[in-house]
Amino acid sequence: MALNIDTHTFRIWVVTLSDRASRGTYEDLSGPEAVRLLTFFFETRGWKAEFKTYVIPDDAQQLLFIAHGAIEEGIDLLVTSGGTGIGPRDITPDTLLPLLDKQITGVMDFIRLKYGAEKPAALLSRAIAGIAGKTLVYTLPGSPKAVKEYLTEIIQGLEHTFYMLHGIDRHG
Repeated sequence: MALNIDTHTFRIWVVTLSDRASRGTYEDLSGPEAVRLLTFFFETRGWKAEFKTYVIPDDAQQLLFIAHGAIEEGIDLLVTSGGTGIGPRDITPDTLLPLLDKQITGVMDFIRLKYGAEKPAALLSRAIAGIAGKTLVYTLPGSPKAVKEYLTEIIQGLEHTFYMLHGIDRHG
């Protein structure tokens, strides 16, 4: 049976990877920013959404546990924040890439080029996007500003992405 997007309640998990935020050294601001922007996206379409948030250390095993749970439960959208750089504790893309059935490279390449033109450090992001089962996966950098930049671009095509993911032809 095909998904009825207009009556479906989207389940979104937002995972912040940060050693310091998970210890309580500072407040997680990037996860709440992702929830805020995604809430706006779903509300403006009249779509129902439920959010679950996690703050974990930069730990591959904890991330894998959550990601496997999301995929097995058929969570609609898994968004991570943090761990996409080149530092020794940046493990998010490496951990999640093997779980993807399909990569969506264009959106992340576009974002890196758009922001990297002004800030070359943005080109060091290894953020990825893809599909694992029926779960859409986006890994975002860890700063609230980067979360806003990335999600601003991602949201522009997110409605179409959900339609395509569920085989809904909206072309006419």
